[in-house]
Amino acid sequence: MKAMLFAAGRGERMRPLTDTCPKPLLTVRGRPLIVWHILNLVRADIRDIVINHAHLGHLIEEALGDGSKFGARISYSAEGTALETAGGIAKARHLLGDEPFVAIAADIYCPHFDFEQVKEALQDKDMWGNPHPADKRDAAWLYLVKNPAHNPKGDFALNSFSIANEGDPKYTFSGIGVYRTEIFDSVEPGQAAKLAPILREYASRGQVGGEVYRGDWTDVGTPERLAQLNGERTT
Repeated sequence: MKAMLFAAGRGERMRPLTDTCPKPLLTVRGRPLIVWHILNLVRADIRDIVINHAHLGHLIEEALGDGSKFGARISYSAEGTALETAGGIAKARHLLGDEPFVAIAADIYCPHFDFEQVKEALQDKDMWGNPHPADKRDAAWLYLVKNPAHNPKGDFALNSFSIANEGDPKYTFSGIGVYRTEIFDSVEPGQAAKLAPILREYASRGQVGGEVYRGDWTDVGTPERLAQLNGERTT
């Protein structure tokens, strides 16, 4: 299995920190955010990693190199202007191959996430070994978390491992998901496109599965959250 790390965002809410440092390279507890993910992926023997970048992307390449110092093999998908999540995947499809892949937002902090579990997330067969019809099998598998203070209404409902657009309770999408490449067929390489509408469309068909991740997780979206993770005082 391959992995993709989303690292192309500008990080507007993190300014002025991100004026000179790309958000995924901001340090949490002595280690850049993106490196936490790389090490956890390698621990699960997921070593082929694609990283897209735009804002200050050269600094990401300089910091991570080809990934060998982490035991990984890193490829880069450079975007002149950030193409959003689905657009970033579409541009990088030639690097991702045809098999399901895991994608992770590089600006979240979840130091104990076990990526072994993602390898079995999308199955082509049911528990009896019978193949799923193409129009019935899950197209994506999402990891959800309890709603943080900044997203109290959540994103998706979860009914027996099936993601739904409506229902209660709702949970927040963690930024970690497993996807089949064909769900991005409608996005042309170089076209900006968001992931959420694609997920909601497949969820409406009953083709998105998921589960709740209950480990440590933080969306490092503001300087205040970054400071709190690092044990610093905020004003």
